[in-house]
Amino acid sequence: MFSDQTWLTKLIWAALLIAAADALWNGQLSLLFIALATLSLSLAPVFVARWARIHVPATFMLAVVAFVGGTLFLGEVYGFYVRFWWWDILMHFGSAMGFGLIGFVIVFMLFQGDRFAAPHWVLAFFAFCFAMMIGAIWEIFEFAMDQIFGMNMQKSGLVDTMTDLIVDMIGALIASLAGWLYLKGISAPGVHRLIDEFIERNPRYFKRFKQIDVTRVRRDDAD
Repeated sequence: MFSDQTWLTKLIWAALLIAAADALWNGQLSLLFIALATLSLSLAPVFVARWARIHVPATFMLAVVAFVGGTLFLGEVYGFYVRFWWWDILMHFGSAMGFGLIGFVIVFMLFQGDRFAAPHWVLAFFAFCFAMMIGAIWEIFEFAMDQIFGMNMQKSGLVDTMTDLIVDMIGALIASLAGWLYLKGISAPGVHRLIDEFIERNPRYFKRFKQIDVTRVRRDDAD
């Protein structure tokens, strides 16, 4: 599982290990905690995937590792949230899209890849709800870190939380729309390739999946 990851993913893990070792050497306990927490959260999907016997594409894993590293380490330790006003927006928007796609893949997997097992809007709605749930859990995590460890992850409090949730909603809407278009057979280059890659690497969970003719679907929808 580790050998399948991209060189950038491995580089981020190595950087976090070095940062943790340096913090331990210099007695910077708060930095040590953040580095180890970031490393643990970024490694968690690897072990969960191994436990569930699911092959997660390297691009999916890179997105997760980059988000966790960008949010906890770069954002908190190096102050990217303060130095770049758009950093928090970028992190939440990207993560919402990613988790929206993950939610879509999960529910699609439950139906074994059958496009017509449920109305398309239902699968898209689940993807939206999944992404929003993860966003809400993250806000609870930020609140807990601030209250327990005296951090300042929420920045301006309620305003920061609501802004994050609004950005999460926009990203989740785009991801759920991408899932709906996928079911309709309307191509969205890049995004749909990630879904196809996941299906190709986990065929036993998508036994009812069949590629459809995009031109035919468009003609049927027009009729």
